[in-house]
Amino acid sequence: MKIALIFNVRHFKPSLKNKKAIEEAEFDNPETIKGIADSLKKLGHKVFLIEANENAYLKLKKLRKKIDFVFNIAEGFGVDREAQIPAILEMLKIPYLGSKPLTQAICLNKVKTKEILAFHKIPTPKFQLFENGSEKLKEDLKFPLIVKPNSEGSSKGIFQNSVVKNEMDLRKKIKEIIKNLNQPALVEEFLNGREFTVSLIGNNPVEVLPIVEIDFSALPKNFYPMDSYEMKWLIDNPKSKVQTVICPAKFGRKLEKKIKEICLKTKKVLGILDWCRIDLRLDKKGTPNVLEVNQIPGIIPDPKENSRFPLAARAAGYTYEQMLEKLIKTALKRYGKKYVV
Repeated sequence: MKIALIFNVRHFKPSLKNKKAIEEAEFDNPETIKGIADSLKKLGHKVFLIEANENAYLKLKKLRKKIDFVFNIAEGFGVDREAQIPAILEMLKIPYLGSKPLTQAICLNKVKTKEILAFHKIPTPKFQLFENGSEKLKEDLKFPLIVKPNSEGSSKGIFQNSVVKNEMDLRKKIKEIIKNLNQPALVEEFLNGREFTVSLIGNNPVEVLPIVEIDFSALPKNFYPMDSYEMKWLIDNPKSKVQTVICPAKFGRKLEKKIKEICLKTKKVLGILDWCRIDLRLDKKGTPNVLEVNQIPGIIPDPKENSRFPLAARAAGYTYEQMLEKLIKTALKRYGKKYVV
């Protein structure tokens, strides 16, 4: 098959001091893009590399008669950015991996996602959106609270100081996010229970891959147990000896069943197609709460990177190439098309 791999490339290594590096947290590094392309080639496909910038539409329009399928991992730029490439592909009628533009836009917006989850009685932490920072704090939100940008992923904008214990620090962090990231701030109750991330492949049926637990036991004593930018990109790296993930996670059947039920329902009500990864955390009662919905999960090929989706796929018995192949087959089946090598 002729497959276009659409991506956004990272130009800087993760760093707390480099603003550009933080801005590109969701993008993939060149090694990842090359690794995915090489794996697609190993499967026997011809690969076109297209960066998801302002020239992407014209490149896709020019190549659309030569392309059988698009493997989309693009994050895009600006508002509703993850919906940009899917919208273009819908216009050009090119089959692609992943959800439709509406779902992409909703899942990027944490508050809209949580509102839908709450409507369908899917547990998610209590929350409030701050658009200017002067809004009165809801009475049912109790400290400690965590402050996040409303429309980011890959722990972008979520640092150890994002957890606040008083209103002064809360207001300071809210204004910081609004100013620096030019978007509203989401304030959530901070759940202190175990954290899991669940990868799903398929539409009907859906395969739930082995569940990953995020292990905070080796973090410095002054760190909050959470998957912050520091945790995800600085502590958890190939050169670190700190183990931050456990897969498959160890828990009772009742909790495992509950987590899977919540994830399958989340995927359904949000209209997510083909694949996703859902982050959850246990509250004081031991109930799994949905924290984040990643409908374009990271898939770094290097096992040393602990990329959660490939980690779960390996635990399920898939090689990296087999995982990519399954994703492509899943999407093509939805389009009524056959997988050809």
